[in-house]
Amino acid sequence: MIEGLNHTQIARRLIFSPSTIKSHVSNVLSKLGVASRTEAVTLALRHHIVS
Repeated sequence: MIEGLNHTQIARRLIFSPSTIKSHVSNVLSKLGVASRTEAVTLALRHHIVS
């Protein structure tokens, strides 16, 4: 997500279906308590979860 990839692009990289990626992204957003991919990435960068 940090690279700005959509579900299909992530799925191709990880060899999963886009629906699987969509489900995982939804779970990540929920667990982080954010409403968007942008908010999730911002939070992850702010807390040094990713670099």
